[in-house]
Amino acid sequence: MRANPGAGRWLVTGAAGMLGRDVLAVLGEEGIEAVGLGRTDLDITDRAAVRAAVEGVAVVVNCAAWTDVDGAESAEDAATAVNGTGVRVLAEACAATGARLLHVSTDYVLPGDAAQPYPEDAGTGPVNAYGRGKLVGERAVAELLPKDGYVVRTAWLYGEHGPNFVATMLKLAAQRDTLDVVDDQHGQPTWSRALARRLAELGRAALEGRAPGGIYHGTASGRTTWMGLAREAYRLAGLDPERIRPTTSEAFVRPAVRPAFSVLGHDRWSAAGLEPLADWRAQLAEAMTRQAFAGLVPDVTGNSAK
Repeated sequence: MRANPGAGRWLVTGAAGMLGRDVLAVLGEEGIEAVGLGRTDLDITDRAAVRAAVEGVAVVVNCAAWTDVDGAESAEDAATAVNGTGVRVLAEACAATGARLLHVSTDYVLPGDAAQPYPEDAGTGPVNAYGRGKLVGERAVAELLPKDGYVVRTAWLYGEHGPNFVATMLKLAAQRDTLDVVDDQHGQPTWSRALARRLAELGRAALEGRAPGGIYHGTASGRTTWMGLAREAYRLAGLDPERIRPTTSEAFVRPAVRPAFSVLGHDRWSAAGLEPLADWRAQLAEAMTRQAFAGLVPDVTGNSAK
């Protein structure tokens, strides 16, 4: 018989990363006791270490991941060890102790060839090594934790605590008069802080029995392209959006193929009594008002404020 951890302590893996840091901050603000373990603190492929870390925990939020999409092409086994095998180890430990597992996954498990938003039950078909490894992780959660496992797919994530597209665009504004940005990939830019809040809400709903296990799409509402995101960031920063010029994916050939269409549907949140996340523009506007993120915003003369 499994233990019932109740509404006790939470564990955040990958706690040194952009999303992990935001999750810990949100949990702290909401008075939830949480322990954060980064890569140097916990190897999620180590069964004994993971079991010890999960013991007595009510909710595990797995933000640990191999995130180097291009690097995974030449090191697929290593990437899958973290994104696939490590997730199975976490799921095994949660199944043994009764903890709920909130696992952060990606739109890259999908083929990216749709014309309408992907529903949560859409067929998978990753187009790169990173996506294949993440799909291994998703399947482990579904197999081992059909009721207590939650796969939250996100995409186009940006935030205060790590390298990301928005930060790069703002930094480059002080260095270049114009930037060519891809305009043929469609997705939903998602602020890591907004996703962190949603993970906290989902975890509470899971503990209270209000959220069925399975797949949820943790992306912003609406849709745009990388060019659209860059232009909106410039507009909010008081810069001329026309400095961002459209180009195609062929102009930026990379080792890993990127899905052309990463727009996800959000119907399943209603099953947990939650609304979809806010529109990407609203998220970006809120993100850029925060002091740490605002430090990247160049002033209108083109000089960086940081």
